[in-house]
Formats: sequence, structure tokens, C-alpha cells
Amino acid sequence: MTINAVIFDIGNVLIEWQPERFYDRTIGADRRRAMFAALDLHGMNDDVDKGANFRDTVTAFAAANPDWQAEIMMWHDNWIELAAPAIPHSVEILRNLRAGGTPVFALSNFGIQTFDIAEPVYPFLTDFDRRYISGHMGVTKPDAKIYKMVEADCGLDPTTLLFVDDRQENLDAASARGWQTHLFEGPAGFADRLRDAGLLS
Repeated sequence: MTINAVIFDIGNVLIEWQPERFYDRTIGADRRRAMFAALDLHGMNDDVDKGANFRDTVTAFAAANPDWQAEIMMWHDNWIELAAPAIPHSVEILRNLRAGGTPVFALSNFGIQTFDIAEPVYPFLTDFDRRYISGHMGVTKPDAKIYKMVEADCGLDPTTLLFVDDRQENLDAASARGWQTHLFEGPAGFADRLRDAGLLS
């Protein structure tokens, strides 16, 4: 099938996103497990990804959970360590696609302020032809609205979009709109998919 653009998720496709690993390293695995069992930290982060102010959201969550206040504030103060490191082979794929003339877009659940933190640390985030960042859009994957917004903005036939993401539910929502999809389980498999499509040599 024709592919007119490749759309990348960012977290766990181009940049590792493993908050649990950061907390295992800083407070120990046992305390981290207790913290994540007691608190919906990913739910807090979902609010940021929908456009809520990063500092205000984390600070309010910490104030509401004083037994974990210091640890919760690490989510804000050490955020770039939660979103690390880059996945070099994926970055190489992104740049090779673009160098070969294939439009590359980003479609990512990412906060407004957190993206601002990430961009200078990961310069390849400026390499996209179009960036669809949920915090600016006010809606997150897998809500159908975000895919409709991408289609309306880029003007491409949905069946010509190839979307790579590490979460099956996000791909299922894209597939329902006719998008081609690839479940990211590592850059080698993704590169093979692109070679099969004639987009990489």
C-alpha cells in the first residue's frame, strides 16, 4: 500500500519513558512499588499530557499526598531523567526517512511544558515535518478525535499514513480510521517494515 507519511510516537519509540526505572534507582524498588500501588502517578501525568500545567499539576498532587510529597516532586524536578535515554537506531530511522524524502510526523501524548524541557535535550524532536503534541491539542491517544485532527491538518488520505506506536490500543484507534500501523517492539523490526515498504534501503 502507498505510504505518504510516517507518523512516530515519541515515548518508548524515540525516547525511553520508564518512570519506574528512575524511582527504582533513586528510592529503591520496594518503596517505588509501594508508591505506584498507592498513587495514580500515570493518571497525574495523563492530565499533563492533556494540557494541564506541569508544575501546577505535580505540585497539587504532591500536596494532596503528603506522605509521598518529596517523591512526587521528583516527577517534576527530575523529569528529563524519567524520559531517557534516546533510542539511537529509531532516531537514525527518522532521519533516514526524512533524508529520503518521506514526510515524518510526530503524534505523541506529551505535555506542553514537558515537551519544552525535552526539545533542547533531544534535538531530533525538531526534525519532524509536522508535530502533533497532545498537550497543545487538548486530547490524547487513543481518543478518535486526535486522529481526526491529524487527518484534517495534514490533508493526506488516512490509508496512506503509517503510524508506529508502542501501545496496541493507540494503533487500534488509528486502524479504525484506516491508518496503516506498526507495533513498536524495537527499531530493528520497524526498520524491516519500512524496508519492505520501500522506504528504507
